[in-house]
Amino acid sequence: ENPQRNLDYGETHMHTAYSLDAFIGGTRQTPGDAYRAAKGETVVVNGRPHQIRRPLDFAAVTDHAEYMGEMYSTLNEGAPGYDHPLIAQLRGLSDIKEREQWFFKYVISNNRGDKPQHTEFFAGQETVKSAWKIAVDAAEQHNEPGVFTAFIAYEWSAAPKGGNLHRNILFRDHKVPDAPMSYIDLNREEALWSWLAKLEKQGIKGIAIPHNSNASKGMMFPDADSGGQPLDLEYARNREQFERVIEMMQVKGNSEVHRKFWAADEFADFENADSMQQFSGRVAEKRNFVRSGVTKGLAVEQKLGVNPFKLGFVGGTDNHNGMMGDVDEDNFVGAHGPEDGSVKERREGNVTSWLDSRDLSIGAITGVWARSNTRGDIWDAIYDRETFVTSGPRIAVRFFGGWAFEDDLHTRADVLEKAYAGGVPMGGDLGKPSRKQAPRFVVMASKDALGANLDRIQIVKGWVDSEGQLQDKVFDVAWAGQRQPGSDGKLPAVGNTVDLGTATYRNAIGATQLATVWEDPDFDPTAPALYYARVIEIPTPRWSTYDAVRAGLPLLENVAATIQERAWSSPIWYKP
Repeated sequence: ENPQRNLDYGETHMHTAYSLDAFIGGTRQTPGDAYRAAKGETVVVNGRPHQIRRPLDFAAVTDHAEYMGEMYSTLNEGAPGYDHPLIAQLRGLSDIKEREQWFFKYVISNNRGDKPQHTEFFAGQETVKSAWKIAVDAAEQHNEPGVFTAFIAYEWSAAPKGGNLHRNILFRDHKVPDAPMSYIDLNREEALWSWLAKLEKQGIKGIAIPHNSNASKGMMFPDADSGGQPLDLEYARNREQFERVIEMMQVKGNSEVHRKFWAADEFADFENADSMQQFSGRVAEKRNFVRSGVTKGLAVEQKLGVNPFKLGFVGGTDNHNGMMGDVDEDNFVGAHGPEDGSVKERREGNVTSWLDSRDLSIGAITGVWARSNTRGDIWDAIYDRETFVTSGPRIAVRFFGGWAFEDDLHTRADVLEKAYAGGVPMGGDLGKPSRKQAPRFVVMASKDALGANLDRIQIVKGWVDSEGQLQDKVFDVAWAGQRQPGSDGKLPAVGNTVDLGTATYRNAIGATQLATVWEDPDFDPTAPALYYARVIEIPTPRWSTYDAVRAGLPLLENVAATIQERAWSSPIWYKP
């Protein structure tokens, strides 16, 4: 155990053949296969061997609870329902268009309604329990305390009116329910939290991790509960207890911000996944994005006394190929079977009812500062929000807030000891100042040892002004080189070493490490506020550029050829 925390990287969102949408896309990996992939073993994806570059420290298989029983019937000869004609048909589907039509008829049209039902080929609750046992047994088999943590988890995939309200349910240890509860069983999020509360009384601890708020149709950070009533104290308390973090980014886009609504943020144009608006009646709205949501929580807390949107940040892939943490731009083979499993499909196709494949990101991973690599310590760190998310690279970020940090604290050997003793880490709450003063923040970042250098560190502030309006601002606080902000306050770009003809870059610019102590120059002690760090890399080739160069094809039009990968820390909150 390390009281100053160890850094563990992991994945909390991916699917195997026990998710119907993954199976119909061609995935045949089991939960056990997925954990082996997370440990760095080679597995077969789209008929070819594939491997992540570096093993993960922790992982969770999160197969959809919806239709998990049907998948048990499909995959296990002799299981109840195995010989049902529709299940036999499902096993025999080979043409991608037939698969899409079958999936829409029996899954999408059902699961995106207000009250989904089990399919006509559901063989009963015992099949759900049997599938769940396979997932639990795989996690138990691959869990190695101190070496590799395998969580027991699943996805609750609510999609009322086609709005994405999915949550990944992550259990703290081996104590889990006999079966997962799905969107069919628990029709809205309030029922999910009530179920988790009942489990907690039985000694079973679980949390729900929302994802893809960018596709939530205004329902992820609502003004009213699912019954249309204004948010009340019970709603706020339940959500704050059982939803501690939110997934910032995955293959279906970045949910932090969108350039349409944050024009002043020069880095808001990052994996915006615009083509999602072509499907399921989705429209890009500012209220769907995480920065807006967590800032809104400050205002809700002023009214109710509890913040229902007090969320730290994590990342996942939502990979449907049974692959954990498959997040290297130059190693991307798609995430949805044949739908995006070839260069042609990634350039010209789409992921059914979601987005054009060219808009896919590679997903994200979670960094956790935990006392040890065990289920309990990593889960507790996630619960405490001492987490950050990266868009793929293994950037390391530390972020502390306090009232009396010294100017040179970031340069001292005892920085961690002093920061923990004199402040709070990411995910924490600043106490009241002892005198009239502004909060100070220690922020430190290191590049991925195998990746690109760092451009800058930013601190994003969100607050509620004196008129009750939500505000946010981005501050550049540390950067590479001798650049200085211009008369407009903007820091000049770091430069660009990418050769688009060869899909390569050079670490001739940027820094390997950045750190500083920063004080909020605009602090208002009467205004609730939050702060989080955002670390930006120098430009590197996007996966679509690697695809084009390897295939001898032109770069895609209207798609960024380079990107600046990044990391986001969980916020630190201030309450007057």
